Amino acid sequence: MMMALDALLPVLLVILTGHVVARLGLVTGDHWRGFEKIAYYVLFPCIIIRNLALVDFADLPYLALGATLAGSILVMSVILLVLRPLLERWFAVSPVRFTSIYQGAVRWNTFVGLAMADRLWGAEGVALIAVAIVAMIPLLNVLSVLVMIRFAAGTSTGVLRVLADLVKNPYIWSTVVGLAINLTGLMPPEAVMVSMEMMGRAALAAGLMVVGASLDIGALRRPGPALATSTVLRLIGMPLLAAGFAATFGLTGTALGVAILGTAVPTATGAYLLARQMGGDANLMAEILTFQTVAAIVTLPLALAMLG
Repeated sequence: MMMALDALLPVLLVILTGHVVARLGLVTGDHWRGFEKIAYYVLFPCIIIRNLALVDFADLPYLALGATLAGSILVMSVILLVLRPLLERWFAVSPVRFTSIYQGAVRWNTFVGLAMADRLWGAEGVALIAVAIVAMIPLLNVLSVLVMIRFAAGTSTGVLRVLADLVKNPYIWSTVVGLAINLTGLMPPEAVMVSMEMMGRAALAAGLMVVGASLDIGALRRPGPALATSTVLRLIGMPLLAAGFAATFGLTGTALGVAILGTAVPTATGAYLLARQMGGDANLMAEILTFQTVAAIVTLPLALAMLG
């Protein structure tokens, strides 16, 4: 647990820095959105491409890790759909609010996961996080959009739009590029690799500062059943599911750590954007994102302590 706390503390300090900078107004509005786009579309692809290009996949249990994470997502999705009518009956949770509960419970903050994996396990951890990205992001994007179409009040999105969003997702295309380099052996020039390493280092800090800037601490004064349900299922339920699937598939070592980490980090900041774009409850999504990020200070080290 102490190792996890030591890795988490610098991550939290960078998140806090982003929050303070935003609250002081040093960077505002469109400037933050531009900063987020640079991190999302430029810096993070560099760290993913470089690590995937250099990793030896013969030593990575990528199939077992992918199956563990995908299985956890699918089972949690079923649990949430079963709970939905009960939440509506007991706590008057509307279908629109349910979409935020769903996203809060199943989606993961790749920024935090990548930074923690780098701190805990170095290049191997980053490479396995890239495997987790392949297993989780396409599935999560499709499921989240389908839930929004079914339960939110916004405009529905067609299959072609979903596919286009997946293709444009920088985590997806950068993973494809990194895998192509690895499998073909066509390594870019040394200067290109060094430049990607430099930008990759900037990616972790930039992404975490964006997370901090998006937090609304005032939301912590408005807890309720919807927020509590999403948080418990995300920060406790998902790691337990992952631990069960990991035991089934025989995951050990760093791969097991990444499976637990990928399911124990808070929900994704992108969930707020999707809620806003597709008619979901964006306010509730912001509350869930903030509360989970704060609660993860306690739950994330505990989840990683399961590794022994």
